[in-house]
Amino acid sequence: MSWVRKTFIFFCLLSSFALAVESHEESPYKFRGVHFLASYCECDMQALSDIENLTAVMHSAVEKSGATILETSSWVFPPNGLTMVFLLSESHASIHTYPEYGACFVDLFTCGEKCSAEKFEAEMRAYLKPKVVNQRTLIRNEGIQNKEPG
Repeated sequence: MSWVRKTFIFFCLLSSFALAVESHEESPYKFRGVHFLASYCECDMQALSDIENLTAVMHSAVEKSGATILETSSWVFPPNGLTMVFLLSESHASIHTYPEYGACFVDLFTCGEKCSAEKFEAEMRAYLKPKVVNQRTLIRNEGIQNKEPG
């Protein structure tokens, strides 16, 4: 094998290694996630019971968060209870409604740091108009801790 060919192969391997290391370091999906959890109580009953509009708002809220929707799955519990899960490139979002209680559980879990749980939550809260909200945002990595406000 000629020295030119050996040199060419050496630089190709070196370049491949450098690109592999660089792409690993720049991955937007570090072992870090943000998990927003909320219980919305005393919601607008019409909004909570309107499955078609609630589905559209949930879809919009996930998109506004900056997440990428891969699939959705839902189930209606007659007459108007809803469980819906969005499979995201970044992880998942879900809603579980209890119209008989005027309440629902909502969550958004996203890996990395590009998505905004705040934008998701603002869209959901604006539509459902809960009078009572219990929420928490967790930072998940090797451990789990509460996200500090602000």
